[in-house]
Amino acid sequence: MKTIFHSADSRGHADHGWLRSHHSFSFAGFHHPEKMGFGLLRVLNDDRVTGGMGFGTHPHENMEIISIPLSGALRHKDSIGNESTIKTGEVQIMSAGTGVKHSEFNPNSNQEVNFLQIWILPDKIDITPRYDQKYFDPEASSDKWQTLVSPEDNGAIWINQHAYISRVKLNEGSTIKYNLHAPGQGAYLFLLEGNISIEDAGNLHRRDAMGIWETDGFNIISSSPSQVLVIEVPMQR
Repeated sequence: MKTIFHSADSRGHADHGWLRSHHSFSFAGFHHPEKMGFGLLRVLNDDRVTGGMGFGTHPHENMEIISIPLSGALRHKDSIGNESTIKTGEVQIMSAGTGVKHSEFNPNSNQEVNFLQIWILPDKIDITPRYDQKYFDPEASSDKWQTLVSPEDNGAIWINQHAYISRVKLNEGSTIKYNLHAPGQGAYLFLLEGNISIEDAGNLHRRDAMGIWETDGFNIISSSPSQVLVIEVPMQR
């Protein structure tokens, strides 16, 4: 099993007043030659947007873009006719394909929105742009994996890639195993809250991350109530 550890304080940081963002990988003004992504995962941004502010209309193409609100809500509008509000507990995906323009802003004037922005390189390029969002009951992730995004028809949101995004809420002292879905896959583990250890690979604290590959699976042990997000992607095209 190979691993790479990314501490929370090693992330890039941008403060634009209305937007405060931490970048796990090179993004915008943050460039780190050893942090260009993990396998086909290219972006993991931990964004906080103040009330009533947001991202103006901008284009994307040939990228799978996932947004996961952790608190607050996010208003979405795009050039393929979708307009909706994504709330805490929901997951949004947009396959940019041949090209799409969209905007996202915080519709609540008195509440900050904190959301994860995840970009994954697609399996097939130049597909017709598509959009989906779905609510997932957080209680269904208590001490068991809850799959949010998947290329399979298993109740998760479909993605144009052999990628999976799963989460779990662990009680103190719990142990859970994560099994990778196929050879050549890797898992980028992002600790949202709490304290955990990954077998003999080390300990993680809030907002720390670890990439894991060349293994069939690994055990996670919690030393406090914890929330874990795993992004599994092919390591190569």
